[in-house]
Amino acid sequence: MKTTTISGIMLAVAVLVTGCNKNDGMGPAQEAGKAVDDAGSAVATESREAVQAADAAAERAGDKMEAAADRAGEKMDAAGDRAAAAADRAGDRIDAAGQEIKQESKEAARDAKEATSDATAAAGRSVERAGEKMQDASK
Repeated sequence: MKTTTISGIMLAVAVLVTGCNKNDGMGPAQEAGKAVDDAGSAVATESREAVQAADAAAERAGDKMEAAADRAGEKMDAAGDRAAAAADRAGDRIDAAGQEIKQESKEAARDAKEATSDATAAAGRSVERAGEKMQDASK
């Protein structure tokens, strides 16, 4: 509330109270002072209540922000876990591909060795036949 409004309310209450004819043994100044005190007390109570309501609202907002931060952290953790799992799967695939290449290389080397051995044997047979023909021709 504005200060001028509070002052105006307090003055109006004081005037109303002093205008009453009941006499509790207090003079008009005392009654006006009591009215001002009562109005000040009411304003103070309302102010405390407003502050408490603002504090409660701030507390609720803080709780909501904390919960949102927790949810965001959980989602980030889950995303990190998914990324780690994907990296693990990729690593497994790379390992499997490496093993496959290794096996293919062994098989290719074995095939090349066999082919070389077959070619050497064939060349040896050809040389042997050529030698036989040369012996036959020299007879």
